[in-house]
Amino acid sequence: MNAMFRTWIFALLAVTAAAAPSRVAAPSETNWIPAVDARFEVDGLPWFKENGGAWIRLPLRIKDQVRPPVWNLAQSPSGGRIRFRTNSTIFAIRLEYPSPPDMENMHAFGQTGVDLYLDGYYRGSAVAQKDSAPGKVMEHLYVDLTKQPRKEREVVLYLSLYKPVKVLAIGLDREARIDKPSPFSVARPMVFYGTSITQGGCASRPGMDYQAILARQLNLDYVNLGFSGNGLGEPELARAVAEIDASMFVLDFAQNNPTVASLRQNYEPFLDTVREKHPGTPILVITPIGNARETLSLEKTRIELQRELIRGIASKHIAAGDQYLQVVEGTDLLGFDRMDGVVDGVHPNDLGFWWMAEGLAPRVKKIFHLDRPAQ
Repeated sequence: MNAMFRTWIFALLAVTAAAAPSRVAAPSETNWIPAVDARFEVDGLPWFKENGGAWIRLPLRIKDQVRPPVWNLAQSPSGGRIRFRTNSTIFAIRLEYPSPPDMENMHAFGQTGVDLYLDGYYRGSAVAQKDSAPGKVMEHLYVDLTKQPRKEREVVLYLSLYKPVKVLAIGLDREARIDKPSPFSVARPMVFYGTSITQGGCASRPGMDYQAILARQLNLDYVNLGFSGNGLGEPELARAVAEIDASMFVLDFAQNNPTVASLRQNYEPFLDTVREKHPGTPILVITPIGNARETLSLEKTRIELQRELIRGIASKHIAAGDQYLQVVEGTDLLGFDRMDGVVDGVHPNDLGFWWMAEGLAPRVKKIFHLDRPAQ
């Protein structure tokens, strides 16, 4: 690990430790603007308008078509972001959580946090309180810069990874101007479908899963359709994924399938559904990353057999002429020599997610031609 990266890690830990939930009320002059105001751009929730402003990840019309665990997980707005540009000197938020943090392998910031980034830099998190309940409105002041000169800033709010949340209002000062945020490098979003790792387990906070890190590095939009323990690749989810007008699809589901046979049943039909609707869109298929338990096995594990299955299906499609399909070896992103990058032997921590983003970035840049000099 080089010196610059060590410095970044230590700074991240220091900021995260210091960013405890604020008990300071927003200034009385705060202007509370409904979060659904058209001046705020909502990214990462492709059915947001169709759903009438509900902060969920699947269309309401398919509720009865998907398994209840999937629908419940879809209530967490993982990957959802609110973006805008403003010269405000106050940044605050009003939220409603249905319940307190309750996970064992993710603390409150990782499970429930709503992160504020200003000009690409993390500035704090709102976090569900111990008495969070339906109807209990929480107010959080991120920063008060009223004693500083006004400055135009790019604002991104990353929504919670593993807890439903209603974003009720955003607090700015009364004289603040609100403008559209800067455009992304690529107009359409990358769409990620997968497991708990895709959903963000176990990032320390929403801005630190690998999609968020990758997107900040390359100025990209993304949609997170990871479903913890339930990334099986069912036809209903394949059709939902294929509805999205994406710039790229990233398929990272395998581990949630209990057997190689169940993955074989689901994987190729899922891939075919997406490819049929998007014949010229890049698709990356990621084989499972390494995990600490697998290193102790003396036999070929289920996960390794699933890796072989994914490689075989992808090779068949590529040989048949699919020039927009690529295989990414998960162990090249987070391999068995990088187990300091996992929390519980399986799920990446911030370091692991950083490594995953770092490994994907060159390939994504090449596909989108982001490495070409500006004309």
